[in-house]
Amino acid sequence: MKFFSHELAIDLGTANTVIFQKGQIALDEPSIVAIDTKTGELIAVGDEALHMEGKEHQGITTIRPLSSGVIADFDACEKMIKGFIHKMSGGKKGFFAPKLKIVVGISKGSTPVEVRAVRDSCEHAGAHDLYLIHEPMASALGVGLDVLAPMGNMIVDIGGGSTEIAAISLGGIAEAESIRIAGNQITYDIIDYMARQYNIRIGFRTAEEIKCKIGSVLMDLPADEAPEPMLVQGRNVSTSHPIEATITYKDVACCIDKTISQIENGIMKVLERVKPEIYTDLMRNGIWLAGGGALLRGIAKRFSDRMNMTFHVADDPLKAVARGTCKAIEDTEKYKYKFLMR
Repeated sequence: MKFFSHELAIDLGTANTVIFQKGQIALDEPSIVAIDTKTGELIAVGDEALHMEGKEHQGITTIRPLSSGVIADFDACEKMIKGFIHKMSGGKKGFFAPKLKIVVGISKGSTPVEVRAVRDSCEHAGAHDLYLIHEPMASALGVGLDVLAPMGNMIVDIGGGSTEIAAISLGGIAEAESIRIAGNQITYDIIDYMARQYNIRIGFRTAEEIKCKIGSVLMDLPADEAPEPMLVQGRNVSTSHPIEATITYKDVACCIDKTISQIENGIMKVLERVKPEIYTDLMRNGIWLAGGGALLRGIAKRFSDRMNMTFHVADDPLKAVARGTCKAIEDTEKYKYKFLMR
C-alpha cells in the first residue's frame, strides 16, 4: 500500500506554498488562485494564477487565500491545496489517486478556528493521515537545531504574513510570540513610501521586486554590499501621467524602519519572558533568523547591535519551515508525542 501513498510536507505560506516529497522540493509556487467569477471553478493556481494577478477581466478573480499567516478564504484555500496536489499527482483521480500523509505548518498564534480551517482544507483536499506542526518548531528543525536536547534555542521566522518568534527546549516551545507583521507589511511600506516621497503609484509586485533587489534595514552598508540604485516606473499619483524615479537601498531602509522595530519589540518580549537558564543558552548559541525577511541586507547586524546578542541567518532561510516539516514527516513516530498535533 505504500506504493499507492504519498507523504507530503507542506509549508502553507502567505506568499508561497512549498511542498517537499521524499526529501526534495516537489513544488514551490505563489499562494494564489484564479477563480471563474460566475461558476466559482478553479482556472489556475500558483505561477499561472500569479501571471493573471492585476490583469484580470470581469470573468476572472484572483485570490490570495492566506493573510497574516492564516487562512482568510477557506474555499479558495481548499481549491489551492487541491490544485497543487493535482499538479504533483499528475492528475490521477479515483481509485488510482494516491493516499496522502501530510504534515503542514501552522502559525503559533493561530486560534482554534484557524487551526480547524487548515485541518479541514487539507482533509477535503484528500489527506488521509494529517499532522500539524507549529511553524517556529518546523523552522528550528529546518535550520538544523536539536529541538529535543535540554538546551535553549531561539528562532525568528519572518515570513510573508506573520513573524514567528519562539524559544525552544526539550522538544517544546518554552516562550513564543506571533506577530501579524512581516514581509507583506514591508512591501506595503514601500508602496506607501513611493507614493509619498516620489509621487509614484506602484503595484504589489513592483514593490516586491524593489524589496528583493535593494532591500536593506541599514542606512549605511559597506561599499561591497551596497546594491545599485533601481529605476522605478509607475503612474503619477496626481496627474496619472507616466513617471519614473531612481531609488536606493537607503530609501528602503528608511521606509521599513518602523516595521522592523516592531519585530525587534516582539523578540525582546520573548527574551524578557524566557527562564534564566534558557537565556544563558541563547547568549551562548545565538538566535537564528529564517523566512524571507532574513534575506534583507544587514538584518542580523541590526538585531545583534540592538539586543547585544548574536544573530545568525540560516542557510536558504526561505525553505526552513518546509525542510522542517519534511524532517517531521520522515520520523512522525519520533515526534508525534513531542510536538506534532493531530
